[in-house]
Amino acid sequence: MLRREMWIGGQEFSPAVVERVAAAVQEEPGISRRALSRRVCQWLGWRGPAGKLAEVSCRKALVELARRRVVALPARERPAPLARGRAAVQEPPPVAGVRCSLGELGEVEVVLVSSRWSKDSKVWNGMMEHYHPLGRGPLCGDQLRYLVRSPRHGVLGGLAFSAASRRLKDRDKWIGWSEAARRANLSRVVCNSRFLLVPSVEVANLASHVLGQALSRLARDWRERYGYEPVLVESYVDPQRHRGTCYRAANWQPVGQTAGRRRGFANGTVSTGKKMVFLYPLCARWKQELGREPEDALRVRPPAGGSWVEEEFGGARVYEASLRRRLYTLVEDFFAHPGAQIPQACGGSQAKSRAAYRFFKNGRLTIERLLKGHVEATAHRVGQHQVVLAVQDTTTVNHSTHPLTEGLGPINTAADRAVGLILHDTVAFTVAGTPLGVLDAQCWVREEVDAEKTKRRKQRPIEEKESFKWLRSFRAVAEVQRLCPQTMLVSVGDRESDFHELFAEAQGTAGGPKLLVRADRGRQRKVQGEGAQEQESLWGRLSRQPVAGTVEVPVLHRPGRRARVAQMAIRHAPVVLQPPQGKNLKPVSAWAVYALEVDAPAEVKEPLEWMLLTTVEVSGFEQAAERLRWYTRRWGIEVYHRVLKSGCRIEDHRLGAVPRLENCLALDLVVAWRILWMTHQSRETPEAPCDLILEENEWKALYAVVTQRPPPAAPPPLRQAVRMIAQLGGFLGRKRDGEPGTVTLWRGLDQLQGVVLGFLTALRLAHLFPRDGP
Repeated sequence: MLRREMWIGGQEFSPAVVERVAAAVQEEPGISRRALSRRVCQWLGWRGPAGKLAEVSCRKALVELARRRVVALPARERPAPLARGRAAVQEPPPVAGVRCSLGELGEVEVVLVSSRWSKDSKVWNGMMEHYHPLGRGPLCGDQLRYLVRSPRHGVLGGLAFSAASRRLKDRDKWIGWSEAARRANLSRVVCNSRFLLVPSVEVANLASHVLGQALSRLARDWRERYGYEPVLVESYVDPQRHRGTCYRAANWQPVGQTAGRRRGFANGTVSTGKKMVFLYPLCARWKQELGREPEDALRVRPPAGGSWVEEEFGGARVYEASLRRRLYTLVEDFFAHPGAQIPQACGGSQAKSRAAYRFFKNGRLTIERLLKGHVEATAHRVGQHQVVLAVQDTTTVNHSTHPLTEGLGPINTAADRAVGLILHDTVAFTVAGTPLGVLDAQCWVREEVDAEKTKRRKQRPIEEKESFKWLRSFRAVAEVQRLCPQTMLVSVGDRESDFHELFAEAQGTAGGPKLLVRADRGRQRKVQGEGAQEQESLWGRLSRQPVAGTVEVPVLHRPGRRARVAQMAIRHAPVVLQPPQGKNLKPVSAWAVYALEVDAPAEVKEPLEWMLLTTVEVSGFEQAAERLRWYTRRWGIEVYHRVLKSGCRIEDHRLGAVPRLENCLALDLVVAWRILWMTHQSRETPEAPCDLILEENEWKALYAVVTQRPPPAAPPPLRQAVRMIAQLGGFLGRKRDGEPGTVTLWRGLDQLQGVVLGFLTALRLAHLFPRDGP
């Protein structure tokens, strides 16, 4: 099975790619690593900034896969004889003492070293080995080396430019780029990794003069050799040796310090501590070039064959191996102990708890990056159905009990002063009500009420209003629709989503998802009347339509309302929705379905009345009844929010700042979906084996503890396993109890890990201390 760390060298090696690599090596045992790397680059579309295949990076990635024993590589090729041998080093030519002014020195040339086999290369290597504290290298990545020559005095020194540091806190903060932009544009930053003037040369201002000459030609030389131009140069100065005077004189910017290298260098030199960081832009548009965000479009992600955590988070935009391992561990712990505080979920381990808090504090993580892989896995499940309902809704996350949390905003009325976060999420459901996953999650802090801003609300564009959340969600669903053209995605919303801009967006999105929205009577919707210029009320128009038939709609129990089955009389008609006055929007064609409860019980004060607007065609009673059934699935997201709040207890997390809460929320969103999915899956496919959701140790321990019998050889049915989990959470399983719900299921999951731990401990003790006799 493929290990968890699937991202290597900035590329994802999926199980399919690994299988192709293994098959290529098996079919062609004599294939060279260079040829294999070319082939893998073509499979992955892996190219460098100049458009060439990234062969060197790919070979390094293949070596890492071989180190992890994921693939077996062919024998290593014989290295070039002069690549790193002694023959490439030559004693530097002697330089007589030079003590004069820069003007008296005369012409100074900065000469490019053409190749590693040239005479200049040997001179450069020998000079660096002899005089520079870090030696000649090796240098990292793409690189250029220069000699500093004087026609009168010979070689005076040398420079080198190579790949920049992958991550540098003060540099990255000064540039201001995002994590995605850093990974995409880091090649446009190069490092002045070596700079030397031989000790016998003492010429004032020579160092800054040489730097100026080198930088004036660096971009051109780099483009001629590698096909692209750098836009920023970095360098480090040891403050115990130098003050960086020449860099300051050459207009380099000091931006901070390094963290301090902990390892020694290749020549055995040990770092003396933190270095000063200097930066020099090579062009005026350097900030725009480095800050350009790469395209990161969604793609369908089939199951990778690992655990469910790897399948849901394997595509998360988290590239560091240590962070990915921590992500997987945290999701497993959160799922094993839904609703537990972080230290409790981490098993009381101080080390794991500290690592968890560091993970959520990591500024490179966002809720979007963490959820991206789950959205792609959800898109794969969406593509397996003909119709999928993308239900979106808003809920509040109340953190009023944690007043020390930074950055919270108001969530209710000004009177109660409750503070927290606003969450607007979109969850995909089948028409049967099974949740397929989260398609979009928007989380923000609401600003304090501004009276002047409220007065201008009708003049403000939709992009500046909170209502824009519905359009953002629709666009996220449209992106999934692009990946699943054979599936009809229907965006479902309640009365808050009834505004004309959303329907105009749906009409203007070719091949996009459909809409199903409950109309808000308070908006006084107008539709086109009998004449071309006439308008009439939406409710008036539908009230005059004949009743097409009646359907039964189950009404759930709520405080102050008994459960019942409502008889709904259905009317339907095509309509042309008119835009509100004062808005430059066009009319939108749609269908309206009007459902009114008839023969309601006497104790029901307000019979059900739904006016549904949809862009899905309604040509008869059966289609109208189907649209009504679709809308009833909107209740699923309310159940999902209950699992999120009561089961995962997202309002109890104490992380000190809003970004950390959002990162934690990303994990809880997937855990809550998984719990709800298990509940529905046990009802839809009760006879499926339970190893669909449980590991072997889990279902065996569960069966042995609940039934007090040895576990069977084959996993029991899914329905039986889910009922046993719920039994741990207090489910009694009586004849009239029905199937277990989400409450007993998340309670049972919290108990399951203790059951597994006790079961495995008992097995180990029985093996160590077998009983004598029968």
